[in-house]
Amino acid sequence: MSRRVADAFARAAQEHRAALIGYLPAGFPTPELSVRLFTAMVDAGVDIIEVGLPYSDPLMDGPVIQQAVNQALDAGTTPDVVLDIVRQITLAGATAVVMTYWNPIERYGVEEFAARLEAAGGTGVIAPDLTPEESGDWAAACDRHGVDRIFLVAPSSTQERIASIVAVTSGFVYAASTMGVTGMRTSVSSGAEGLVARTRAATGLPIAVGLGVSTREQAAEVAAYADGVIVGSAFVRCVLDATDDQAAIAAVSALARELSAGVRR
Repeated sequence: MSRRVADAFARAAQEHRAALIGYLPAGFPTPELSVRLFTAMVDAGVDIIEVGLPYSDPLMDGPVIQQAVNQALDAGTTPDVVLDIVRQITLAGATAVVMTYWNPIERYGVEEFAARLEAAGGTGVIAPDLTPEESGDWAAACDRHGVDRIFLVAPSSTQERIASIVAVTSGFVYAASTMGVTGMRTSVSSGAEGLVARTRAATGLPIAVGLGVSTREQAAEVAAYADGVIVGSAFVRCVLDATDDQAAIAAVSALARELSAGVRR
């Protein structure tokens, strides 16, 4: 596990709370504003920033994130721009992991991406469509460059499958609370707590729950049994609904403060 990720979860545990992980696509709505948004999220209580790498075929993302990704791509966001944004926010004190589909890494070059992410100060990569069986080259590159490889477990994962996933995971385990695409929901899946328990039986790594968390109350609910709470679509919606840059910054800051209070309840 990278030192920054380990420290983020350790600080949260010492404070008897879950870590708060916040997602936005890099370059959304522009590269310059996205840096300010990420920084504002950290200042307002987000422990780990999940920096989305925009991709033209985001099959696992719901309409809110797809809209944001399209804006980022229209603004000229490339993998190099994403890495530069990671560099800027880590220099400002953020702990950053990249969320990306596998194709952009493969096209960029597995070794090159891991090396460039390390140089930028990034601590890990979440690749939801990469399977453990196909991750050999990526795992080796991550080991060489001190980058965490963060894999997902899902409610449909068998105990045997969970064991194989956590065996190649470092940093933390991403527990998808429900099957389906990303998006805000009125409640967190009832199966999330059971998934965390089954995953905890197979690993000592921190386990963070994502998909569907958008409110203080939901964050508190998940924080009662998980080590981390991941929020994405709700932050994106704050920016989409904002009337200008300052309103967007104020909105993500307010949501971060609310969620930060939630994980502390």
